Amino acid sequence: MTNASEPLEGTPLIAPSSVEHPLYEQVADACKSVYDPEIPVNIYELGLIYTIDINEENDVQIIMTLTAPGCPVAGEMPGWIVDAVSPVAGVKSVNVDITWEPPWGMEMMSDEARLELGFM
Repeated sequence: MTNASEPLEGTPLIAPSSVEHPLYEQVADACKSVYDPEIPVNIYELGLIYTIDINEENDVQIIMTLTAPGCPVAGEMPGWIVDAVSPVAGVKSVNVDITWEPPWGMEMMSDEARLELGFM
């Protein structure tokens, strides 16, 4: 018997994205237009966007994290993402949730972000 608060074995820590959805690339590109004001790299390449889930009605659910719990723009960044994604043609609604699990780490950055920040 497993503890209800523990993830089931094989359950991913990060929910999968709707990569097959026709709007996925446009929504991801819209996320790439949002930058962390303290780091000159967009939030998508930083690895802050964990999941982009788009249902059949084109409602977009984004699960993201921040580089640190004390991030000064923690309250504002979800709104920036809503503002960036909402104008994408076909998107019905956008909801952004912040999670701290799993915690963000530098290994989540894309190679492009690592190169931009001088880590490669």
